[in-house]
Amino acid sequence: MIRGFACEGGRLQRVDEITSHFDHVTWIDLVDPTGAEEEELEHRLGINIPTREEMEEIEISSRLYQENGAAFMTATLPAQTDGDDPQVAPVTFVLAGQRLITVRYHEPRAFKTFPIRSEKVATGCEDGESILIALLEAVVDRLADVLERAGQDIDRISRGVFQHNGAKPTRSHDFQKVLEEIGRKGGLTSNIRDSLVTLERLVGFLGHVTTQRKSGKDLRERLKTLSRDVRSLTDHSSFLSQKITFLLDATLGMINIEQNAIIKIFSVAAVVFLPPTLIASIYGMNFEVMPELAWLLGYPFAIGLMILSAILPYLYFKRRGWL
Repeated sequence: MIRGFACEGGRLQRVDEITSHFDHVTWIDLVDPTGAEEEELEHRLGINIPTREEMEEIEISSRLYQENGAAFMTATLPAQTDGDDPQVAPVTFVLAGQRLITVRYHEPRAFKTFPIRSEKVATGCEDGESILIALLEAVVDRLADVLERAGQDIDRISRGVFQHNGAKPTRSHDFQKVLEEIGRKGGLTSNIRDSLVTLERLVGFLGHVTTQRKSGKDLRERLKTLSRDVRSLTDHSSFLSQKITFLLDATLGMINIEQNAIIKIFSVAAVVFLPPTLIASIYGMNFEVMPELAWLLGYPFAIGLMILSAILPYLYFKRRGWL
């Protein structure tokens, strides 16, 4: 599918018939394009549209380069970020003359919200460069929102691990849920950080491109601000990753404490019931000469002795603070 937008008064206007109004189109958005659509666009623009396999290359030289007067920039962007399992895929931005061409195979949120907002509010969209910078600003804003939500969720998990408010200690199945949630947040944060790293490289490369194209001072200043925002978000995502690692270690420590407490209870119970077991074993021996066998109070005496031998170790452990 091919979507086209034209700039009018700093706003974006959707162009339905791209073929007949191709000269007025400033932003061409290729969404899961077919081979025929790519060939038609390559013929009109005189450039080679990267394939999906080429977009997935991890080498910087394959993601950031200039060819035939056009600048090709590829970044990894997440989609479906409302949950903890986003779809991460590359998106290629191409500056060809005064046009912007984007090639993608998934639907990041910014590609939905940015055109709608730019149709209603003037965002300074005058050419391909200004559209690209405004679109990248929308992408970074979305990533910031995702990181903010992830940070709030991590704080909630932290309170659940360390604060019980006088309630019963967390059980094993609760810790299992906590570990699963920590794992999901760790994966989400890792994906966002990978995306920010690719964006940081893209913005740096775009800075060189705007210098070569002698772009306006306003665009260069916006690009510097965008670079600082990406860098700060990268640092924040690293902080969240460290916090997740700490929570993981703390949760595993809590599990060990709970297991040690259970083993401690069994150990104390074994020690407490050892003397009564010894007394019962003595009186269970089949010897002819046992004075207590003919004693009328022999049975109550043996029972009382076993109870007393169990109470005394218990009181001793209690006094030493081992229980």
